[in-house]
Amino acid sequence: MKIGPDGRRRCGWVTDDPLYLRYHDEEWGVPVRDDRLLFEFLVLETFQAGLSWLTILRKREAFRRAFAGFDPEKVARFGERQVARLMGDRSIVRNRRKIEAAIANARAFLAVREAEGSFADWMWSFVEGRPIVNRWRRDEDVPAETPLSRAISRELRARGFRFVGPVVVYAHMQATGMVMDHVVPCFRHGELVETLARGEIS
Repeated sequence: MKIGPDGRRRCGWVTDDPLYLRYHDEEWGVPVRDDRLLFEFLVLETFQAGLSWLTILRKREAFRRAFAGFDPEKVARFGERQVARLMGDRSIVRNRRKIEAAIANARAFLAVREAEGSFADWMWSFVEGRPIVNRWRRDEDVPAETPLSRAISRELRARGFRFVGPVVVYAHMQATGMVMDHVVPCFRHGELVETLARGEIS
């Protein structure tokens, strides 16, 4: 557990950095059913592989500018000229394989949306449309991947997505609220359970 500067108990992975605190308190574990925002998280998690999430959060606005506001239709049209531009952009993570993966993922994302009607509906179908609410007592109990994240990873890769291994997929599920992995002593666990029960978020 982590005791924050405001005295609240939080998940142990969060630091006292205000950006990280805000992300933990306001975004992590909240169900996301908007296609554009899901694509944003997918791009950011692609770049996070091997780096800290805080590093990516600090560059989030730069990534938003660099990747056309995370509009998958625009990113899908990126070609070598845009790749070269991104490789020269010091405000983001300059990794050619990840940049090319983000573009490939935009195209795969659009293909899923075309086939399924909604990327969000398709992803949420893996959890039958409802968040999995876990009740971990300790941070070390939270898994890095699960059988379900492995299954989703296989399906994503079969549809042409890259950098979507089981660990990345599980991080995506946690971030977008498909699974609620705030540990029980964290103040956000109780808040999210209550709001889910009241149907204020779903």
